[in-house]
Amino acid sequence: MHALTPRQLQILRFIRDFRAREGYSPSMQEMGDALGLTKVTVFEHVAALEKKGALLRGPKHSARSLQVSPDVQFADEKPTRLPLAGRIAAGSPIEAIEDQDTVDLEEMFTGPGDNFVLQVAGTSMIEDQIRDGDYVVCRKESIARNGQTVVALLDNGEATLKKFYKEKGRIRLQPANASLKPIYVDNVRIQGVVIGVIRRV
Repeated sequence: MHALTPRQLQILRFIRDFRAREGYSPSMQEMGDALGLTKVTVFEHVAALEKKGALLRGPKHSARSLQVSPDVQFADEKPTRLPLAGRIAAGSPIEAIEDQDTVDLEEMFTGPGDNFVLQVAGTSMIEDQIRDGDYVVCRKESIARNGQTVVALLDNGEATLKKFYKEKGRIRLQPANASLKPIYVDNVRIQGVVIGVIRRV
């Protein structure tokens, strides 16, 4: 991708935003009217952007077939959106249901490994300041150390958020709530380890 001028970036952003809002590309005249440019100037910029690979046209090459190349990186697009994978029980285990939503974390939890987000349902981790409705940021892991807060998948297919302890002959999934009892299992599949908590107040 060749370097783009400020005016070319402005045109690309306009096309991106117009397509997101209207579902199709703007015409040359619409771009010119919105950006204070003549139709001829817009055409010249569009031709240059196509040559640089920043703009692509659909198979029919119509005026409304312009699309911004997926290789273009905009400064106003935040790169750290984590998938909101569903809800996780912090009380009685519930089925973890995959979702397609995202949570934008503003580079707070970037780093090596795959991260994902779960919304907490229940109060079994309240003494660790993980409340009902909070979001836990997790690093995808299949093993855990004693004392780590994990996303644990039980044999019945349900998932729960608990502290992990490997004891002699069994595994203890410990709530951080004195009123609740731990869950004892022979085996458990670790889905991830909690690396952060987000709370909306």
